[in-house]
Amino acid sequence: KIGFKIFLYSRFLIKMSCISLFMRLSLNLVFLFALVLVGANLLSVVFPALILDEFGHIATDRYNAFEIGNNAILLIVSNAIILSFGFLYKTNKLPSFSSSLNKIRTFEISKKQSLIAGIIILVVYIGITSPELTIDESIRYADFEVVLHGIETFPKTDSGDPTYDEQNSRFVRMILLIFSHDYLDNVKVIPFVFSILLVVITGLLTVQISHRRIAGLIAMIVLLQGYTFLEYDTVAVYENFWTTFFLLSIYTIHKRWHLSGVFYLLSVFSKAFATPFLILNVYYLLRSNNTRSIKLRTLVSYGIIIIIMLGLFAIGNTIYDDIIHIDFHRFMNSFSDFSGQMQFDIFLLIMILPVTIGLFFAARNGIIHAESMLFFIASLLLFGPLVALVTDFFVILPYRFVPLIAFFSISLGIIIFRNVKSS
Repeated sequence: KIGFKIFLYSRFLIKMSCISLFMRLSLNLVFLFALVLVGANLLSVVFPALILDEFGHIATDRYNAFEIGNNAILLIVSNAIILSFGFLYKTNKLPSFSSSLNKIRTFEISKKQSLIAGIIILVVYIGITSPELTIDESIRYADFEVVLHGIETFPKTDSGDPTYDEQNSRFVRMILLIFSHDYLDNVKVIPFVFSILLVVITGLLTVQISHRRIAGLIAMIVLLQGYTFLEYDTVAVYENFWTTFFLLSIYTIHKRWHLSGVFYLLSVFSKAFATPFLILNVYYLLRSNNTRSIKLRTLVSYGIIIIIMLGLFAIGNTIYDDIIHIDFHRFMNSFSDFSGQMQFDIFLLIMILPVTIGLFFAARNGIIHAESMLFFIASLLLFGPLVALVTDFFVILPYRFVPLIAFFSISLGIIIFRNVKSS
């Protein structure tokens, strides 16, 4: 009996060692993946024309490949300072500095205080932003004509114009816009409501991951300071339906797993760009603390959703089969878009590399979904170029980075405040 018990215990130790080794290898690979993608995009901030000069197929004779970008000096100096302080904190070279930061990182507020603070944040945001609902979008965005045409012709997708047909094939988006236009007398109201929901879900998901209410509030504030988010939060042409539905699909993995696939499907039929995001759902699910049974059932539900999605694409007369055009040069050119598209999101530009490194250490300290956030940030930076690789129908515009800003905000909250329930 003693020998059998020793055998079982030895097998358990070997199994746990293998799992630990696999988890470390997985984290290191994801961290390397994130560093490569973040580094490639930040390279375009430092040298905006370098990637175009090396890989592009457009004329770059008038560009200097090593010309310094507008935000390059700020990026380099700020990262040098932040990473230096991070090194001092991690190595405890300045005990008083590390002690002060630890006090901040362990700070927490009550549930009632967090609720009041969250309501105040939302009220201030709504009060400042609501006047934008009166702005005529046709003056600012030429694509607003496409939205109006879609409202008038939905659900027809046989006009022969791929731009109009593609709009109407996103039926979840069009139903919401039509409801806002016809019943609320303002096409911008529902997009604004979804932007508010996006702020709320960002905070709730941060709390769910970090188990810290103060982290959720910080994530909400970081999202609300984002220039790109504020630029498009009331815009019907480039609404946040798809981003909000996608965050709900992630959040419900914790609370209502059977709804995760439904929200993912709603995200895809709000914007086809969200289609590859299912990879993120699966990764987050597999890294979650859900039981094996729930994980399996959730994966099965994703499989059913894929079948439904393909069926809807098949019967919906979509144009996506006709716009495939592989071009590797376009793929590489897309990495240079980051510096121009995100040039006003200064805080994200400054902090995305330190946040990437911080997530690595947070994951090593047992915060499971810190690794998920690493994978999310890297993947969201890659999806835009991948879309550009396979088609020239879509253009990478700043609003496509709103999911990145949301998960960057969540990541920052996770890093700043320690998770008291780390596994």
